[in-house]
Amino acid sequence: MAKRDYYEVLEVSKSATADEIKKAYRKKAIQFHPDKNPGNQEAEEKFKEAAEAYEVLSNPEKKQRYDQFGHAGVGGAAGGGFSGGGFSDIEDIFSAFGDIFGGHFGGFGGFGGSSRGRSGRRVARGSDLRVKVKLNLNEIVNGAEKKIKVKKHVACQHCNGTGAKNASSYTTCNTCGGSGHVTRIQHTLLGQMQTSSTCPTCQGDGKMITDKCNHCAGEGVVRDEEVISIKIPAGVGEGMQLNVSGKGNTGRRGGINGDLLVVITEEEHEELVRDGNNLIHNLFLSFPDITLGTTAEIPTVEGKVKVKIEPGTQPEKILRLRGKGIPDVNGYGRGDLLVRVHVWIPKKLSAEEKRMLEKLQTSPGFQEGPSYSEKSFFAKMRDMFE
Repeated sequence: MAKRDYYEVLEVSKSATADEIKKAYRKKAIQFHPDKNPGNQEAEEKFKEAAEAYEVLSNPEKKQRYDQFGHAGVGGAAGGGFSGGGFSDIEDIFSAFGDIFGGHFGGFGGFGGSSRGRSGRRVARGSDLRVKVKLNLNEIVNGAEKKIKVKKHVACQHCNGTGAKNASSYTTCNTCGGSGHVTRIQHTLLGQMQTSSTCPTCQGDGKMITDKCNHCAGEGVVRDEEVISIKIPAGVGEGMQLNVSGKGNTGRRGGINGDLLVVITEEEHEELVRDGNNLIHNLFLSFPDITLGTTAEIPTVEGKVKVKIEPGTQPEKILRLRGKGIPDVNGYGRGDLLVRVHVWIPKKLSAEEKRMLEKLQTSPGFQEGPSYSEKSFFAKMRDMFE
């Protein structure tokens, strides 16, 4: 099923401010919150949909890519294998946007930012990874599936990512009492000020490991390689960045995975040049061919096609092969192949060839110049000032 427009999901305009987007998301999040709609699968999906829209539109860089390329720009192309927000679990949403709810629904709100889960404890998030993927023109036109090997942090298999030797290797943190955060009260001229911060002793885990895993030294992650399959939609372009949710570094001690950011680079084609969604081919013809007319073979992504060159075709004429360009990344049709005709002038001639051309110089058919309508724009401008 095709994704809905993110602005439509939050019911805001494209010119909405960051504050308006945040308020709109908060309204939707409260409306479809699981606590308010227990057992309602449709409400849960809308809750996730709103979170995904907010995750993109609240980030200036992602919002810019979304405005330019649509869902594909942030990895949300239908069927492309990407997820704009990457929220497959409600827990991720509470971890990422717990502060948005502002105290609603008891323990879910007020835990500040993207590092706290539903229990209020800090949830470590793995860092994002960035890789470059080079595509040839055929892959850009048809879409591609690439398998890449990525060096990254993965969950330790010996402790299942916990960092501890076994289930009894824990003790509750004495500093925070298991909450993962500490509260301080300061006396100021304006009265008492209460602040909450991550527990410096347990780093927000709420517990201490008494017997660490020997393989990961208690971190829950180790350095390894993973082969990741990436589906790239047709029509992507140079510099476009796609987001593969959850394929970045694994978060320490059972934390949230980071994302894999895939940056597209284009491989140059020998005969075709990309211009937006159009392709350009420079066709060089000899003077006799362009004068008498001929049939020329034109390269396309699908293979060679034959094009008839009419007698008397003028240099710099553009022949348009409709639908032979690049598909729009958002599915809005396909570009054209533009064939620009050039005349190839030989630098060396035989004596016989020179005599033939000298004879043509005085021939009536070669005496008459182009009509005003056939002149180029620059030639017409030059005539106006002469």
